[in-house]
Amino acid sequence: MRKPPEPVQVIKQRRDAALAALVGRVPYIQYLGVTFDRRGDELTGVLPFSPKLIGNPLLPAIHGGATAAFLEITSVISLSWATLWDDLESGELADREALPKIPKTIDFTVDYLRSGLPRDAYARARITRAGRRYASVHVEAWQDNRAKLIAQATGHFLMPPARS
Repeated sequence: MRKPPEPVQVIKQRRDAALAALVGRVPYIQYLGVTFDRRGDELTGVLPFSPKLIGNPLLPAIHGGATAAFLEITSVISLSWATLWDDLESGELADREALPKIPKTIDFTVDYLRSGLPRDAYARARITRAGRRYASVHVEAWQDNRAKLIAQATGHFLMPPARS
């Protein structure tokens, strides 16, 4: 006999709590103010504009380091999110301690395509390869128009050991 499906609100709360716990593990995410918009299994990183992000006040333009950090944060959180998705859906992820460790960056190459203007930025990562020990991610950032990227990056990550 099959167990009845969980109410949608319970599933949403479990997903939101897991995402908040993942994001809460990295203090720099809170410092930059990065949040994530979750739609099913897809995450969009949001970097709200703040004057502290300006690198060149004459343009003004968002600092390249803030842009790169935003891209890397989006990559790492998206990769972590994808690895725990099955456990979330099965209800096996019971508490914060059960969350996997954050993947470690091996290398991260950023292509700056245009200046980041003083406004909110968005990023979405696509996992191109995910194995037990290694993963490769491509991430793109934009502001007002997704077709006009401000930066893109490719990163390779060392995956944490699987939970037992």
